[in-house]
Amino acid sequence: MRKLSIFIILFFCLLTVGAQQVSLQDVANRTYRAEGIRGIKPMLDGEHYTQMSTDGKKIMQYSFKTGKETGTIFDVNTARDCSIKSFDDYIMSPDEKLILIQTDTKPIYRRSFTANYYIFNVKNNKMEPLSENGPQQVPLFSPDGNQIAFVRDNNIYLVKLLFGNSESQVTKDGKFNEVLNGIPDWVYEEEFGFNRAFDFSADSQMLAYIRFDESQVPMYSFPLYKGMVPALEKFSTYPGEYEYKYPMPGIDNSKVTVHTFDIKSKVTRKMDLPLDADGYIPRIKFTDDENALAIMTLNRHQNRFDLYFANPRSTLCKLMVRDEAPQYIKEEAYSNIVFYPKNFVVMSEKDGYNHLYLYTSGGNLVKQLTKGNFEVKDFLGWDEATNTFYFESNEGSPLRTAIYKVDGKGKKTKLSKQEGTHKAIFSNNMKYYINTFSNINTPPVITLNDNNGKELATLVDNNKLKHQVSRLNMPSKELFSFKTNDGVELNGWIMKPANFNPNKKYPVIMHQYSGPGSQEVADKWGIGARRDGGMFEAYMAGQGFIMACVDGRGTGGRGSDFEKCTYLNLGVKESKDQVEAAKYLSTLPYVDGNRIGIWGWSYGGYNTLMSMSEGTPIFKAGVAVAAPTDWRFYDSVYTERFMRTPKENMEGYNAASAINRANKLNGELLLIHGTADDNVHLRNNAEYSEALVQADKQFDMQIYTNRNHGISGGNTTRHLLTRVANFFIDNLK
Repeated sequence: MRKLSIFIILFFCLLTVGAQQVSLQDVANRTYRAEGIRGIKPMLDGEHYTQMSTDGKKIMQYSFKTGKETGTIFDVNTARDCSIKSFDDYIMSPDEKLILIQTDTKPIYRRSFTANYYIFNVKNNKMEPLSENGPQQVPLFSPDGNQIAFVRDNNIYLVKLLFGNSESQVTKDGKFNEVLNGIPDWVYEEEFGFNRAFDFSADSQMLAYIRFDESQVPMYSFPLYKGMVPALEKFSTYPGEYEYKYPMPGIDNSKVTVHTFDIKSKVTRKMDLPLDADGYIPRIKFTDDENALAIMTLNRHQNRFDLYFANPRSTLCKLMVRDEAPQYIKEEAYSNIVFYPKNFVVMSEKDGYNHLYLYTSGGNLVKQLTKGNFEVKDFLGWDEATNTFYFESNEGSPLRTAIYKVDGKGKKTKLSKQEGTHKAIFSNNMKYYINTFSNINTPPVITLNDNNGKELATLVDNNKLKHQVSRLNMPSKELFSFKTNDGVELNGWIMKPANFNPNKKYPVIMHQYSGPGSQEVADKWGIGARRDGGMFEAYMAGQGFIMACVDGRGTGGRGSDFEKCTYLNLGVKESKDQVEAAKYLSTLPYVDGNRIGIWGWSYGGYNTLMSMSEGTPIFKAGVAVAAPTDWRFYDSVYTERFMRTPKENMEGYNAASAINRANKLNGELLLIHGTADDNVHLRNNAEYSEALVQADKQFDMQIYTNRNHGISGGNTTRHLLTRVANFFIDNLK
């Protein structure tokens, strides 16, 4: 028996030795990327969907029933008058007779971009430019498919397809850094999560749009250098700068108003909206009734959400739904409202968890569709014929999601079979859905299912990735939970080296994000610092580290009480919980409690600094990437949602400042930032590092020229990952 045991140990040792190591180049290049399906768009008939080819040259049609390819709708090689070699995305017209082909995409901020669009006629296989007068933003077909509106240089334009693609200008007061029509300003785009702020009425006769007057918002600027990849040659002698409007907490935001444009009479009207002078309009959308424009508003504290129906001609606005919270209203309330001919469905946390509510088009509550101590993560659609609602929720465990349906009588059915994480895209007739499943040890598997959950076909199995991963020296992955000294149960994941020896003491590196509503710990493939199944963690495990992550208080998936307990006091409970997590890990027999590191990006970088200066000297080293260091420096919408204004909550701001904790910093620290970060400005790094200097705290710093919040481009990602890895190796090994 003993000889057999020795043989087994030797066998596994040989396997480990023969396994391939993950390199930082692999991590940076995403060599072991999971295959997915890009650009799925369900078609009108409910039986088909379209998808871009991986080379960006074709739009293919597939059957929802079989997953088989049933035709090619567009091909750059065969389309008439086609001058492009590939494309980036596409938009189908409502009747699917025309397609807008997106090319030459140039990013502006996180969600905004300009592009050159072409109109492709499916019937005659012919292409023509949408406009010859310069790149466009956020084009939209009218419901009848005969018009396309878009934005150029902060103004709305209209192209009438039945009149020789004649182009007319709807608004004329748009001006960079002053007035935006139909597109959001920087802070709306970043924090309310959208890039188009106009819509057509159901009868295609009216355009509604939000006008943003940002003239009173203070300007922010940062330097630009020549740099490399890309090289900005115009700054080769003298540096330049980028200027834009960036409102900070307590500072003026854009003044927002809603207007309608009558396409036939060319009359513009301003909606008589009862909005606070400093209120927000995070969405507008026409309902199926051409006389009902849905306008969604928030007060500046973001704890009162109002849904109005505005008459686009009379300008009168009627309040349909009001939702209030002691702390704040989450984005799901206004980003997931779905309108039907006689009803609409909204999400609300009014009972403590995010759930679905059905209203009549007159604003009367019909019923609460879901109920319980779990969160609805996504509303997937309503089959009106059978009165069945489909949704994704985390019932059973905040670490897992599944697809469910509930009928009109409240009978709920779980459609998902495997335990893990599920995402679904339904056909228009709600008969089929494309399901993406993964768990912590299983790369995404994409299947076609009917609306009872039965699998009809497998579209992507990621067997190639599974085979690649099986040959790698991958760490073992486990989910765990523990209780803090305050009696709070927290969830985490841990990755141990492939050749893990329980009798050895390992250094630990903790990665976290920790921001309000975020969730890094889940039973899914996309975990880890790069959300790629743990490839950076695999590299570090190969260097002899245990890698771990814990979601502290304030993170998502566990109801509003858990998530909103950090309200007005960001950074305090979050940092304490990372200290508690480090304490717990140090009790494990195979962990060296004197060699624990922590790191994170953005909010994770902020909480790294807060945790290393919490007052408990448990972290020996840490890395903070693109970290906010004082919430007075960040944007108004995000910060005030959780902290209100500095004038209202000075004590909270002071306690939440990493700069104010600089003199308590314990451990070796590496600060990383990009000089052109439009989100978390380099100022955060500059002011914090100065506080460290004056507190006589030594630290390391890495600055990346002309890089934004993502800090990528050229060799940058590889350089950054190498810098992080070597810093921990030097300080924890």
